[in-house]
Amino acid sequence: MTTPRRSARRLVRRWWPVALAVPLGAAAGAGYAVVSQPSYAANAYVLVVPQNPGEAATATNFAQAYGRLAGQPQVLAVAAAETGHTRAELESLVHGTTSPDAPMIEITGTGTGAQEAARTADAVARSLVAFANTSSKDTNVRLVTLAPAAAPDEPTTPSGKLDVAVGGAAGLLLGALVMMTRRRGGAGEPEAAETAGVPDCPAATGPAEVPAPPRPRAEEPPVEAEPKAAAAKDAAVKGAAAKTGAAASAEAMDADTADTEAAAADAPAGKAAPKAGAKTGTGPADRSPAKEKAASGSAR
Repeated sequence: MTTPRRSARRLVRRWWPVALAVPLGAAAGAGYAVVSQPSYAANAYVLVVPQNPGEAATATNFAQAYGRLAGQPQVLAVAAAETGHTRAELESLVHGTTSPDAPMIEITGTGTGAQEAARTADAVARSLVAFANTSSKDTNVRLVTLAPAAAPDEPTTPSGKLDVAVGGAAGLLLGALVMMTRRRGGAGEPEAAETAGVPDCPAATGPAEVPAPPRPRAEEPPVEAEPKAAAAKDAAVKGAAAKTGAAASAEAMDADTADTEAAAADAPAGKAAPKAGAKTGTGPADRSPAKEKAASGSAR
């Protein structure tokens, strides 16, 4: 089998969970986009107008307050009768949004059809304008419809491209998890295969040999100290031998001197010197001045 084919088989064996999960996830996302019910959204805009010039900040503050009231029961009750929905249904279909620097309120209505979404947004906007203008004398602001809602051309959800991308990403994640699980589970297979391929050995049945613990470095004698210790020992031996030889030489000289003096005292005057020289193994030339003086004294 050629090397490219082996590489291909290895890649397929390793990455097949990801290669299988990604298309399945994308197909599931596309199926959801086809099966799910479309939802449309339409926007209507309401403007808050101050009654006195130069009160733009006051109008912006009231826009923030009335934007929160767009989803309240006192506003939705009138719009529910106009649209045919219940008040609870309108609470989930309509919401208001405001701007922090403009006195404008955006009313967003949703529905299963484009016309239904636009009708719902316009009904809530008209109800909000009527509710706010009942107290315009006290607030010094009044609400007017700036732009009615227009029927959208395309649904906001589902989005085919987005659903396919989400499904593919979910498949990628699932495939990666499966691949990691398989890799962890198959980590012990090569070891098991190697163990199974080794024949049984008689020695393997016996007790396993326990290796000796390594010797600590602190107990090991320093390598550099051995030559120094040996040299010191040799020097001590040589010194002791030198001291012993010197002591032996001194004792021999003392014994020789004592024998010479004793012979000179006992022998006749004429024969003392030759006998002493024959006994000690030294000639007349080897005698010291002290010995000659002792010999002459004895002869006298």
